[in-house]
Amino acid sequence: MIDLARVGAISDPDGDGRAGGGACDDRIRVTLRLAGERLAEVRFGADACASATAAMARLAALAEGRTLLDAARLGRADVGDVDSPACALTAVDALHAALGDAVVRGAGAAPDATRVGVAMSGGVDSALVLAEAVDEGRAALGLTLRLWIDPAAPAPERACCAPDSVRRARDLCHALGVPHLMLDLREPFRAAVVDPFVAGYAAGETPNPCATCNGAFRFDALDGVATRLGCTEWRTGHYARLVERDGRFLVARGADPLKDQSAMLALVDPGILGRVRLPLGDRVKAAVVGDARGRGLAAADAPESQEVCFLGGGALAPFLARQGVALGAGPIVDEEGAVLGAHAGAVAYTPGQRRGLGVSRGTEPLHVLRVEPATNTVVVGRLSRLGRRAVPLRDVVVHAPAERVEACFRVRAEPIPGVLEPDGRGGAVVRLVRDAYQAAPGQVCVLYDGDCVVAAGVVAG
Repeated sequence: MIDLARVGAISDPDGDGRAGGGACDDRIRVTLRLAGERLAEVRFGADACASATAAMARLAALAEGRTLLDAARLGRADVGDVDSPACALTAVDALHAALGDAVVRGAGAAPDATRVGVAMSGGVDSALVLAEAVDEGRAALGLTLRLWIDPAAPAPERACCAPDSVRRARDLCHALGVPHLMLDLREPFRAAVVDPFVAGYAAGETPNPCATCNGAFRFDALDGVATRLGCTEWRTGHYARLVERDGRFLVARGADPLKDQSAMLALVDPGILGRVRLPLGDRVKAAVVGDARGRGLAAADAPESQEVCFLGGGALAPFLARQGVALGAGPIVDEEGAVLGAHAGAVAYTPGQRRGLGVSRGTEPLHVLRVEPATNTVVVGRLSRLGRRAVPLRDVVVHAPAERVEACFRVRAEPIPGVLEPDGRGGAVVRLVRDAYQAAPGQVCVLYDGDCVVAAGVVAG
C-alpha cells in the first residue's frame, strides 16, 4: 500500500522541484515548506507508475521533519524495494530539485566550524577532493551547479553539469554519508555566460567562456551558497594553486603543466579566494586518478568533460546557428581582396586559425587574419601578418601590482614577457618584448608575475 498522506502541493512554497523520466516517462513535483532549517511540510504530485509513486511517498515521509542538510542525504538507497529502480530515480531527482531550489531561494544553515563545501562535478577530481575531506573528519557537503546545455547538442553527457554527472556526484556523496545539493542555475548561467558568448561571436570576436564562467559566475555562486550554508571554507578540484602575497590570495599555476587551470580562474575575485581551497594544485592528474582508483571511486573512470561545456560535444557553427547567429556562405579573401575560396559563415572562424580553411596560395600556409561580420568575409594571409607587440585590453582587472608580466593569450601557450600600461581611456595596453600571434579580439589575456595571476583583460582589437 502506497502512503498518499503527503500528496498535494504547497502554495507559495519555499522549495519547488520537478523531475521526469524513467522507463514509464514519470512526472513528479515536490514542494517544501521550511520552519527554520527544518522541512516542516513535504508534498508531492505524481503522474507516475507505482514504483516512482511509492518511492516518492517514502522519500517525502523520510524528509519531512529533517533539517534541509539531513534531507539532502536521502537518495537511491532510501527508496526501498521497488519494481523499477529507474523510475524510483525520478523521485530522488524531484526531491533534490526541491531541496536545491530552496537553497537558491535563500535557505541556509547555521555556521558549523567543521563544515566544508565541496564543488562536485561528477568527475574524478572533485570525487577525490570530497573523499579526502571526509577522511579529515570534516562535515563535508557536496554542491553541484546544474548549468545550461544546448538541448540540441549531440552529446550533452560530455558536459560537467549534465544530469548524469549530477547523479554521479550525488551518488558519491550519499555513499560517503554526505549531503548533496544540486543548484539549478541554468537560466542565470545562460544570461551571464552563454548569451555573451553568442553575442561575441556574432560580432566577430573569439570569447573565452571558461574564464567568464569561473571568474564571473561559478565561483561567485558557490561562494555565496557555501557561506549561506554555514561552511567555513569550500573546495574545488581545479588544478591551480593559491599563493598569499601582501595579505591577499592570488591564483597560481598548478604543478601539472598539462592540466594547469590557473588561466580559467584569472577573473575570480581575490576576495573570494580566502575561503577557497584547491587541494589538487600541487598534484598531477595521473596520481589523482591512481588515488581515486585505489579508493574504489567509480568516478576514476568517468569521461572528461569538454572545455566549452554547454556545446554538449557539438561543433561551434551549428550551435551558433541554433542560437540565431546568421551564418551563410561568403568569400575567403587575401589582404588585397582576391577571392581564394568560400566559407559557410565568417563568424565561426577565429584569427590565427589555419585548419579548415580549404584554401592555399602556392606552398605558403595561410591563416585567418580577421573576420568581417558586416560583409561576411574571412581575410587570410601569412602568419607574420598577425604579429604585434602592443595588444589593447578592455575590462581589465588587476589583482596585484607587478613591474613586469608574462602574457598568455591561449591556454598553455608560451607566455610572452612585457609590461601592462594604462591607455588613458579606461583600458590598458600590454606591451610585449616579441610578437604575439594568437591575440584574437574577445579572448582573455592572462598576465602572470612568476606563477601568480596578477591581472587579466579582454583583447579589445
